[in-house]
Amino acid sequence: MALPKFITIKEVGPREGMQYEKGPIATADKIRLVDMLSECNFKEIEVTSFVSPKWVPQMADADEVAAKFKRRPGVEYSCVFLNAKGLERAAAHKKFDIRGNLYGTVSELFSKKNTNRTIAETYADLEERISVFHKLGLPVERVGVMAAFGCNYEGDIDPARVMTMITRLIEIAARHDVKIKGIVLADTMGWATPTRLRRLVGMVQDRWPDKRISLHLHDTRGLGLSNAFAAMEMGVDEFDSAVGGLGGCPYGGFKGAAGNISSEDLVHMCHELGVETGVDLDKLVAAAQEAE
Repeated sequence: MALPKFITIKEVGPREGMQYEKGPIATADKIRLVDMLSECNFKEIEVTSFVSPKWVPQMADADEVAAKFKRRPGVEYSCVFLNAKGLERAAAHKKFDIRGNLYGTVSELFSKKNTNRTIAETYADLEERISVFHKLGLPVERVGVMAAFGCNYEGDIDPARVMTMITRLIEIAARHDVKIKGIVLADTMGWATPTRLRRLVGMVQDRWPDKRISLHLHDTRGLGLSNAFAAMEMGVDEFDSAVGGLGGCPYGGFKGAAGNISSEDLVHMCHELGVETGVDLDKLVAAAQEAE
C-alpha cells in the first residue's frame, strides 16, 4: 500500500475547538488564532459556526469573527451552518468559500441530540436545502456521514447503515441533477480503530471508486493518528484536524474527552513519512502554543 505523496488538511480548530471550550474566549483571541493559522499554509480553515447562541453560546460572536479575520490569498475559508438562516448570515459576509455539502447522521439518537432532527427529517430538509444552494449559486459536491464508525448512544455502527445513508444522500443529490464528487466519513465520537476504518473505507472505495474520500477523525480513545495512517495506506489524502488537538462534540456524551486529531501531530507524522502537506510546521506549533 503506497502512501499519498501529498495530503490536504482542513484546519477546524477555530470552529470545532472554540465550540467545545466551556469558558468564554475573547473574540479578539479567536480572530488572532485564525490569522495565525492563515500564515501556516493550510488549504482550508474552518473559521466559525453560524448557529443559534442558545444552543452553542461559544458561537455568539460568529458575525464579529467573520467580519474581522483577514483572508489570505491561497487559503479557502469555510464555516458551518445548520439551516437557511445560518447560510444567509454566512453568505452576507462575502468572505467564505461556501459549498453546499449534504450531511446526515447515521445514529438516530445522536442526530436528535446534535441537530434536533431525526434521520428522516434530515433527508427531507436536504431536499429543500439543495434548492437554496442552487438559488445562491453554491456548488454541491460532497456528501458526509457523521458518527460513521460508532456512537456513544448506540454503540458500534454497522457499516451497512453507513453505506445505505451514503446511497440515499447521493440519490437525493441526483434528483436535483447534482453529481457528487466526494464522500466525508466523520468519526464524530472517536470510535474508529484502524481495522474498522479499513473495512468501511474499503467498502466505500469499492462501491464508489470515482469519489474522493475525506476523513474527520477524533482522538477520543487515542487512536486518531493510527486511524489517519491506516487511511493514508489506503490512498485517502484529505483530512480534518485541529490545532492543539482542540475540538470535540458538545453533544457527544463525553465530558473532558480529547478533541480532533492534532494538526501539528498529523503534519509532523506526514513529514516524517515523506508525505507533503504544504503546512509550515514551525508556524503551526507557534499557533498551537498560542491556542493553549
